[in-house]
Amino acid sequence: MAQIKKFVKNFGWARIIIAIFLLILIIVAPIFGVRIDTSLNDVIVRFGMSGIMVLSMVPMIQSGCGLNFGVPVGLISGMMGAVVSLEFNLTGMAGIGVAFLVGLAMAAVLGFLYGLLLNRVKGDEMIIATYVGFSFVFLMNILWLKLPFKNPASVMGFKGEGLRTTISVEDYWIHVLSDFFKIPVSKYLIIPIGMLLFFSLMCLIVWGFFKTKLGTAITAVGSNPDYARASGININKMRLVSVMLSTMIAAVGMIAFEQGFGFIQMYNGPTAFVFPSVAAVLLGGACVNKATITNVVIGTFLFQGILTMTPSVINSAINIDVSEIIRIIVSNGLIVYALTRKGR
Repeated sequence: MAQIKKFVKNFGWARIIIAIFLLILIIVAPIFGVRIDTSLNDVIVRFGMSGIMVLSMVPMIQSGCGLNFGVPVGLISGMMGAVVSLEFNLTGMAGIGVAFLVGLAMAAVLGFLYGLLLNRVKGDEMIIATYVGFSFVFLMNILWLKLPFKNPASVMGFKGEGLRTTISVEDYWIHVLSDFFKIPVSKYLIIPIGMLLFFSLMCLIVWGFFKTKLGTAITAVGSNPDYARASGININKMRLVSVMLSTMIAAVGMIAFEQGFGFIQMYNGPTAFVFPSVAAVLLGGACVNKATITNVVIGTFLFQGILTMTPSVINSAINIDVSEIIRIIVSNGLIVYALTRKGR
């Protein structure tokens, strides 16, 4: 009994309830004619595509900057890298490689400016980050119409200027990571080993970074700023590094998502990833001042599992699409749940 209570306390009721609900959906799926292999394929693909964006939450949380509601700053950097790659008609590994380089460079610059701002608003980071993220999306909506891109696959056909709302990467670098070492288990279940390996590599890089002297200093700043200051750690510098790192990981995550999805979703596209990314890391067990790689992996799998299985099973059972309702409840409910336990 004591072991059970300890497990419940450590794992949290929110995660237990979600995990049980997901297990029930998997069990009852065949009853309503839903193929398990197809559903598992969708869960694994979504897990690999979204995991890096959830991973981008870790550096800022560890430094005490809170949940990164300003993640669109990094996501837009990834979008810029993608459209620049297409502009040069680059394909395959070369294409996605250039997209990564351009996205990382832009994310480093924007992350630096973003970090300077957050250092001036200590205590209100999450509020300001939300304004920054969504405002930057709307600013870029104007620039996407004015920037001099010329690739016919990217620009609007009727005027020859301004980027399309949705840009296909099918002829460039679609599934470059996903199809690398893919394993076809069945006709409906194909495991994208390459994408999972890339996600694992990113997790390993972040884990290794926080084992270094710099990473330990960032963690110290987030855990106990007074102790870190007394130890001679430059708090503002550590926070700045964490914001830059978070923004750069988000840029990589966006490009990884685009190669798996097959499209670049322009304009308001980045806003669709903010709350799901925040909710996923919280579902994994993170709080507003502590997050681990384990939190990212567990949270992403549970969250994407719910979003994938729920519409398939519920729609087949009652012929009503409630997937958006479930997404909103899970996303916003978990964020509220975590914020009420900020000090714990």
